[in-house]
Amino acid sequence: MGTALTKEIVGLLTDSRTSKVLATVDEKGFPHAVAGVPLHIGEQGNLLYLEYFESSATNKNLTRSIWFDGVVAIALSNAGQSFQIKGRPIKNHITGPLFLKFYQEIRSIQGDVNLASVWEIEPVEIIDEGQDARREYEHTKRPFFTHLDRIAR
Repeated sequence: MGTALTKEIVGLLTDSRTSKVLATVDEKGFPHAVAGVPLHIGEQGNLLYLEYFESSATNKNLTRSIWFDGVVAIALSNAGQSFQIKGRPIKNHITGPLFLKFYQEIRSIQGDVNLASVWEIEPVEIIDEGQDARREYEHTKRPFFTHLDRIAR
């Protein structure tokens, strides 16, 4: 039971100027983050992450997340907007029509490259991390966290 992607999030995901970072954790709980990740939106509204390397730390961590019901984080940032999407990896496509579609697409654009898998990630929470949203949250939920020089005004 996931969270639907908003128009704002869809816009960020489809904009090539958006910075995209995928964060996973290893077996000891240490974070591993990769920037510039290829993310797409699936037909069911899930995120699709293209993994090029079978033995990458991200691939291993995503596999572990599926086995142990782990959560990953995706950060999106562009033109003053910043969001974090927490999600659960729910499927790893290593063959079939979805895999074939992306395999042919990336090879037509990038040439002789490999595609290890297409990870399907179900969004479970979307957090607005933009300055305005964070400021409003801090002001309403944490009023006593205001710096003293701002209170004196």
